[in-house]
Amino acid sequence: MITRADKEQEIKLITEKFGKAKGAFIVDFKGIKVEQVTRLRKSLNTADSEMKVVRNTLAKRAFKDHPAIEKAFSTSMKGTNAIVFSYGEVNATAKALADFAKDVEILQIKTGVMDGEALDDAKIKFLATLPGKDQLRAMFLGTLLGAGSALARCLNAYAEKMNGGAVATEEAPQA
Repeated sequence: MITRADKEQEIKLITEKFGKAKGAFIVDFKGIKVEQVTRLRKSLNTADSEMKVVRNTLAKRAFKDHPAIEKAFSTSMKGTNAIVFSYGEVNATAKALADFAKDVEILQIKTGVMDGEALDDAKIKFLATLPGKDQLRAMFLGTLLGAGSALARCLNAYAEKMNGGAVATEEAPQA
């Protein structure tokens, strides 16, 4: 039996996690096997996230300190729920949840919140399709390098044309 002090400690812990998290999701995990939950937790850990199974009444009390979260999550807190806290990239957490939900169809992503804005099912699916920071950086660097290499090829072709077809890296014959 949980004592009043244990409940207060749990509420405080959930409130702190909401304070640190950049985003959060409510998932229904009813019917998922222990091995599958363990696999989900591992995939969430790589995305700098964590899943916490909470009692609905305690979670609702913890929402009181975070009005935006309370507004987004209050209607979804029915049944067996877990809260997934995203401390890093929220889209990486959404991607991990969506990928796991494809493999294990029992998992339901009920709702989410990011930057104080509620996320419905369509927004969560869109968020899961976005590339991560590292992919965006690579795409940006590729764009920057593409223009420079195109310029280098253009200058090399012009130099070859001016040297009468000789390769631009070779010395032009002295007259």
